[in-house]
Amino acid sequence: MTKAKQPAATAPTEAGLRRALIDVCRRMNALGINQGTSGNASVRLAGDRFLITPSGVAYDAMTPAQIPTMTLGGRWHGVRRPSSEWRFHRDILAARPDAGAVIHTHGPLATTLAVLRRDIPAFHYMVAVAGGDSIRCAPYATFGTQALSDLALAALEDRRACLLANHGMIAIGATLDKALALAVEVEALAGMYLRACAIGEPALLCAAQMAEALELFRTYGTPAFPDADLVHAGR
Repeated sequence: MTKAKQPAATAPTEAGLRRALIDVCRRMNALGINQGTSGNASVRLAGDRFLITPSGVAYDAMTPAQIPTMTLGGRWHGVRRPSSEWRFHRDILAARPDAGAVIHTHGPLATTLAVLRRDIPAFHYMVAVAGGDSIRCAPYATFGTQALSDLALAALEDRRACLLANHGMIAIGATLDKALALAVEVEALAGMYLRACAIGEPALLCAAQMAEALELFRTYGTPAFPDADLVHAGR
């Protein structure tokens, strides 16, 4: 007896991505990692196009038709002006083929570290979830400027998240859901690090320990994750 063939996964439509963008923004606020209209998000479309949240529109009132479309060349189409942070969304999507979505939040915990202009060091192995042995804090630049975009790109080199001095946080992912999950994780790590610093100086993992964690994260959640003692006995 032959197994029924599973239907191939279909790529989300532009209409679906517009709805998903609104949903993610509402979830950012509901999760407490953003507030008001301070954050923004974008998602890649086919070719050199992407969707980005409009400037100054409350997420609860946002409609799919209000979301502008932009090109990597900086042109936009739509009825509402793109977020003032369109430059770093455009530049990250142009420079990082691994990024299908970009989320920017003003989460209270990550932003507290950002106003202290402090990186999140290797105090916990989960720092590796952002792709390196630290989560860097980019130097300060005025919001919406090319200078801020350039500094954010540098802080994101070999990383999937960074803090922005006196500003907030950026997280990138292959999808909107993955970018949001990473933003939540960074906010949680920021909170743990702040609490640890309030008590004393956190012990940091060494380079070899973080390298081991980073290697494990490469296959985490997949059948290739190394564990010789775990034997799959079938479904």
